Amino acid sequence: MPLPSTLLPSILNPRRRSLVRGNVIVLSSLALATLLSGAPHLRTSALLIVPLLGCLIGTVDTVRCLQKRWSFYHGGVLLCLYMDLMAITLVLFFLLYPYFVSSAAGH
Repeated sequence: MPLPSTLLPSILNPRRRSLVRGNVIVLSSLALATLLSGAPHLRTSALLIVPLLGCLIGTVDTVRCLQKRWSFYHGGVLLCLYMDLMAITLVLFFLLYPYFVSSAAGH
């Protein structure tokens, strides 16, 4: 029997906005991508798509926290969104760079 949504902590309830949940999803996806890529010696792995999707889901969760009027909270959410974009860029680098290096090595 599932728990009613009133008994779940607000951070675990996907219907409620949570800046912490979005940041935790993005940072844990970045850590997983770092482990899967074998950094600093990058290797090809299609499993890096999973952390990329995790970063995108966390970014969408962070975007939900934006407010219509500017405040310091809104500015903090924007800083978190910039962090999310850097994490997405790094995961994309881990995913795509080994393919470009192996294709350039043939020339």
